[in-house]
Amino acid sequence: MPMSPVPPAPPTRGPVRRGRRRRGWGIAVVALLLSLAVWFAPHAPSWQGLGTGWNSFLPWSAVLVALLAVLALVRRAWWGLAAVLVPALVWSAVFVPQLLPRPAEANGVGAAPDLLVATQNIGATNPRPGAAADALAASGAGLVAVQELSSTTGAAAQQQLDGAYPHQSTVGTVGLWSNWDLGNTQQLELGLGWARALRVPVEHPLGEIAVYVVHLASVRPGDTAARDAGLTELAALVAADPAPRVLVLGDLNTAGTDPRFGDLTGELTDSRIATGGGFGFTWPAGLPLTRPDHVLVRGLAVTSDSVLDAGGSDHRAVLAGLRF
Repeated sequence: MPMSPVPPAPPTRGPVRRGRRRRGWGIAVVALLLSLAVWFAPHAPSWQGLGTGWNSFLPWSAVLVALLAVLALVRRAWWGLAAVLVPALVWSAVFVPQLLPRPAEANGVGAAPDLLVATQNIGATNPRPGAAADALAASGAGLVAVQELSSTTGAAAQQQLDGAYPHQSTVGTVGLWSNWDLGNTQQLELGLGWARALRVPVEHPLGEIAVYVVHLASVRPGDTAARDAGLTELAALVAADPAPRVLVLGDLNTAGTDPRFGDLTGELTDSRIATGGGFGFTWPAGLPLTRPDHVLVRGLAVTSDSVLDAGGSDHRAVLAGLRF
């Protein structure tokens, strides 16, 4: 009597499970490192400018969190997927408060402004500087600060703004246009060796404001020294300024998530941080990824902060409402 064949044993699932487990632990390690990189970013040393670069684009670390989650799902690495919750929670703790708008009337937010101010780096190679200037004037701002008034863009922009505002002051490639009288202008170098910033008192009907228009040095890989020196000097000037109301407008080449930004926010309030409702990115204009352009105040309440169209520049403009 012939013997019936023995059926083959079912394939073992052990190696598959072990492979998934290994993949899960690998994703978990990356998730943990990402969590630490986000949480401790403000304390990271800026070696060769890498810390500054990471902090400048830190909100976009959410993309890395999402990619890790997708990778874990595709590879069915459930341990890894669970671990991705850690950087997701860390990111939320750091950034979700900034995404939420502040409650109405909180420290003046949402109230009618006494003054609108605008600032923009209009771009040294802007093909439409007049359009950028027209947009700034049309914003309703009583004070307009402009950076990169180069030889190619400055004349057209100044012509448009001179026609819209009765008072103006320029130093180097920065300028301020005002609906109200201006006092004596002080030129500021701020670590550059030449003047690319100014301080001027504005005689607003509700009280004098000391206005700084600033364009700090650019940040390049491995080179943040000039920018850092400018921040330190500006912070010292503001701290020593006896004016009860101080307004800083300009391209600081420093994101709000850069630890060096704290040099200024110890003395001043950032308009976007005060209002919440998002990050308010301004650069590059086509797809803004970070915010080097700021409105900072002392002795004034921020009521609103919005980002305007670029008008041909590589920076979008910032418009802020203020109350005395």
